[in-house]
Amino acid sequence: MSAVERRFRRMDWKIELIPVPVTDVDRAKSFYVDQVGYNADHDHQVTPQLRFVQLTPPGSACSIVIGDGITDMVPGSQNIQLVVTDADAARAQLIAAGVDASEVDNQPWGRFVYFADPDGNRWSVQEIVSAS
Repeated sequence: MSAVERRFRRMDWKIELIPVPVTDVDRAKSFYVDQVGYNADHDHQVTPQLRFVQLTPPGSACSIVIGDGITDMVPGSQNIQLVVTDADAARAQLIAAGVDASEVDNQPWGRFVYFADPDGNRWSVQEIVSAS
């Protein structure tokens, strides 16, 4: 085992916050909370140029952040993948909430549903198919 492997072997590296660029923070927050069902963890106007809104998908250890002054990314440029236990149920929930979600896309490595937020940031929702 190398020195680098020994040094980093015991450390967890967790992704906990992903920026999602949006043009209208309130519209995006409403979409993610009221339609997609994310929890609104924080909404702070830190300065006139910085608003921090943290949202978390149900059951996720990783959150997204939207707001003013958060990222230089272009709105609509983010792609994120979620994992669920049932793609059909996820799609039904999204459709019932007025989200334009794709049909379930069956692939050998998973079942997928796709949707986008009002700015065009794209989400892939995967039901992992076990190898049998």
